[in-house]
Amino acid sequence: MKKLALYPVEKIDELTSPDVHEDISVLSSALNVFTDFKKVTPLVIESNTSAVNVEHLMQKSHVRLKLVIDNADRFIGLISFDSLHNQEILKRVAAGHQREQLSVADFMIPKEDLKAIDYEDLSYARIGDVIETLKSAGQQHCLVLDRVNHAICGVLSANDIARRLKLAVDVSTPNSFASIFEVISNSQQPSVLQSPQPYV
Repeated sequence: MKKLALYPVEKIDELTSPDVHEDISVLSSALNVFTDFKKVTPLVIESNTSAVNVEHLMQKSHVRLKLVIDNADRFIGLISFDSLHNQEILKRVAAGHQREQLSVADFMIPKEDLKAIDYEDLSYARIGDVIETLKSAGQQHCLVLDRVNHAICGVLSANDIARRLKLAVDVSTPNSFASIFEVISNSQQPSVLQSPQPYV
């Protein structure tokens, strides 16, 4: 064995990531914007966690989406940063709720109200197909299912798609996803995802 040379880290040296080197477009494989839970541990939060605390933590860590679990670690829903926006919390307070008693469960989208695409269909789809599917369904997020094994294997997010496509869109507000779809519609239009209707 031999010793390797050690070099100083210079001021101009910056972090790199796969995003920097991948040139993707609406015609690229949809798997490029798919968060695969076999490769990335899903971000989870317990349903009884304080909504105010979670909003602060998500903002600080730049996380826009978490999966909600109950006290037995069962998946029961999804919470987004947009649904925890301070204005949404203030609406609940104005309706008579105590701010400190509001929990993630009060703002999450329940499991039974979520939509999903089959992984098999996704593997043949393009990014543009996913965008059109989310747009037509009015969804900001969409789960991905392995329907054979009844397993939730990942998630698709309009926010992630905008970031990967390097769109000049402000994704910090709840209404920003309409802007994403508008930007995409001004670019080349691929065919819409043919096979799946979103599954419940």
